[in-house]
Amino acid sequence: MTSTTPNIVIIGGGAGGLELATQLGHKLGKKKRANILLIDKNRSHIWKPLLHEVATGSLDSNLDAVVYSAHAAKHGYHFQLGCFSALDNINKTLTLSAQHDDNGQLILPERQVPFDQLIIAIGSVCNDFNTPGVQEHCFFLDSHTQAERFHHALLNNFTKVHQANNDSVLDIAIVGAGATGVELSAELFHVADLLKVYGLHHMNSHKLNIHLIEAGPTILPALPARISQSAKRELEKIGVNVLQNTRVSEATKDGFITSDGTLISADLMLWAAGVKAPDFIAQLGIFELNRANQILVQPNLLAKSSNDAMQSHIYVIGDCCACELPDGSFVPPRAQSAHQMASCVEKNILRQLKNQPLLDYKYVDYGSLVNLSRFSTVGSLMGNLTKNSMFVEGKIARLMYISLYRMHQQAIHGLFKTIGLWLAEKIMKVVRPRMKLH
Repeated sequence: MTSTTPNIVIIGGGAGGLELATQLGHKLGKKKRANILLIDKNRSHIWKPLLHEVATGSLDSNLDAVVYSAHAAKHGYHFQLGCFSALDNINKTLTLSAQHDDNGQLILPERQVPFDQLIIAIGSVCNDFNTPGVQEHCFFLDSHTQAERFHHALLNNFTKVHQANNDSVLDIAIVGAGATGVELSAELFHVADLLKVYGLHHMNSHKLNIHLIEAGPTILPALPARISQSAKRELEKIGVNVLQNTRVSEATKDGFITSDGTLISADLMLWAAGVKAPDFIAQLGIFELNRANQILVQPNLLAKSSNDAMQSHIYVIGDCCACELPDGSFVPPRAQSAHQMASCVEKNILRQLKNQPLLDYKYVDYGSLVNLSRFSTVGSLMGNLTKNSMFVEGKIARLMYISLYRMHQQAIHGLFKTIGLWLAEKIMKVVRPRMKLH
């Protein structure tokens, strides 16, 4: 990158970061008005709400992922593989740690990257609340790499039950009944029934025993009660054992131990209870944080800091952003929030280049949708306008759920390529298995 034009660096290629890099690439990068650099520790992007489908094999990340380097070449920005490890906000440089391969061989040395404007969009990770044994015995769904690990373990266990050809069952325990836990539970039953089509006829949903464990009094606690109740009914109808008011105190190799000493046996354990920003953010000692390590921001999404200089050049968006609402609550960590934040920061960076005043971010709740695989979809629409009272389910809700992903695709690919991708998906459904079997 040259020094004659401003360097705008985006750390994190999730929904918000990738959309922002794409739009700034079109408006500034292609016109040589700024150098746009996207940094991510992975080489490709999968929309995070779809990770439960990667975990079950319903979605093949090798086919459906967006490769950053190829995408960057088409959309006017640059991409660097790297893991953010340090920040010098005085000299406006960030540090990327050294990269090694699986054998410990050095791929890339530690590097410093200069910036004029920095956007932190590093997303979130599961919050295990320091529960003993969770890190050692549980799977997580923070990235498509972790989702692939779960998928491989799931296939191994499916094969084990099938070849046993007896009364054995596969026990899966999921802690956290938010959207991820709920959607994963339903998707697992769906793929278990698909296996008989591909030769594993001794393995089906009747040999699947799923425990969905929630510490609070209701599943989907962030959503309206009507959605929660409807989702619970659907899950129990297909066979999910929904355990509410059940707090996990420890994870062992045999399963989860609850606060009352009960063992919930499991062959596979997944932790999806709450999110937080990565711990190293707190270790930087630069930002003002909340209890979930999220970076507190001003109304215009610039990071709060006692350093006046930093308050004009570091933005924060997405799940790692703590943006307070007028009622004292914080913007929820959802894909729609990241999309809206990316749009706000895009406008503000363009306004800064023109020395215009910045705009404040205004969160608009368009409602929430939960996809229960082929069984049902439930949710509410236009949350701010209807107080979450417009309840939808079935085919209409499913259509709205799919449209959210298409909107994300349009933001990063454009309308015509999104239509092309949709047509390609229809064709691929005819020529490839309905689930990933490797």
